[in-house]
Amino acid sequence: MKTNKTYGPDTAVVYVHGRAGSASEAEHYAPLFPGCAVVGPDYKTFSPWETGAEIRAFVEELRRKYARLILIATSIGAFFSMNADVDGLVERAYFISPVVDMEKLIEGLMAASGVTEAELEARGVIPTSFGEDLSWEYLTYVRAHPLRWDVPTEILYGSADELTSYETMRAFADAHGAGLTVMEGGEHWFHTEAQMRFLDAWIIENEAKK
Repeated sequence: MKTNKTYGPDTAVVYVHGRAGSASEAEHYAPLFPGCAVVGPDYKTFSPWETGAEIRAFVEELRRKYARLILIATSIGAFFSMNADVDGLVERAYFISPVVDMEKLIEGLMAASGVTEAELEARGVIPTSFGEDLSWEYLTYVRAHPLRWDVPTEILYGSADELTSYETMRAFADAHGAGLTVMEGGEHWFHTEAQMRFLDAWIIENEAKK
């Protein structure tokens, strides 16, 4: 899907992928932003403090080349981006199935795994059957660094998202003045043809208003 809108050479799009994704996914968004460089960091770490630093450095370098940056981030990539302190560097953002309450997500994994806070604190790291390690350092970091985000943002959420409830997403959107669009039947991972058509149309519609 393409847009009739064109962008000046002073604008670039930063795409931050989610877990198990890659920077190459940025290519999908190029037709939606004709005239823009659409690039993303191929980050190698998976903690908010390390990955946030990687994203911050990437965005700072890009900002030296372009006067305007638009951020697109998906799933945990949105969480990492909000931990990267890039508020003053990006003009607006599109979040796709963002993780907006990591503390609640971790606590849910702990409950599902039968792990108490005392056990996690004592052991430091506990593997789970979900394929994700529980980390006391990660949990305490999240609690000590509540999300701060002051960028005009639009959120796309699937009603069948298994990671974040609608109530949690709505609360985040309201607290940060973000727009929230819900695709009925949409999953956390937008990947089917219908889901991607919806996603593309959502970006084009919102960009037309800018």
